[in-house]
Amino acid sequence: MPELKRLHAGHAPAILAFELANRAYFAASISDRGDDYFDRFTDRYRALLAEQEAGICAFYVLVAEDGSALGRFNLVDIEDRAADLGYRVAQHVAGRGVATATVLELCQLAAARHRLRTLRAGASTANVASRKVLTKAGFVPIGPADPADLGGKPGTWYQRDLAP
Repeated sequence: MPELKRLHAGHAPAILAFELANRAYFAASISDRGDDYFDRFTDRYRALLAEQEAGICAFYVLVAEDGSALGRFNLVDIEDRAADLGYRVAQHVAGRGVATATVLELCQLAAARHRLRTLRAGASTANVASRKVLTKAGFVPIGPADPADLGGKPGTWYQRDLAP
C-alpha cells in the first residue's frame, strides 16, 4: 500500500528517478522542468529541504512498497495559515484515483499538522485530469490564473477551505 511521507534527504534517488521516468508525460500537461533542473538536481533538492526546514513549504512523496516514488504532493508558500498545493503522479498510476486520494489525505495533514485553513491550486485549462482531481477533492474554482503562474498556459485557480 503506498504511503504519503514527508520528503527527506533519503528520498532524493527515488525523486530523481520519478522525475526522469515521467518527464515527457508531465511535459504534455505542465511546463517541462528543463535540462538545468536535472543537471542541478542535488543543489535544488537541498534547497527544497532547506525551505521545508524553514517552514516555508512542506513537501511530501507518495512512496510505493518497493520504495519508488509514485507522486509528489507539495504545500508551498505557507503563510497566514494558507498555502498553494502542487502535485504530480507517475504515468503508470494516473487515472486510478491515486492523485485524488492523496490530495484528500494531504488536505487532512495540511489542517492537522500544518494548521492551515486554506489551500489554493492552479490548473491549466488543458490539464483536464488535474481539474478533475481538484474538484473531486473539494476545491472550487475562484477565478482565472495568470498564465505566468501556470507556465504560460491559461487556467483557473481553485481553493479549498479546510475544517478548523
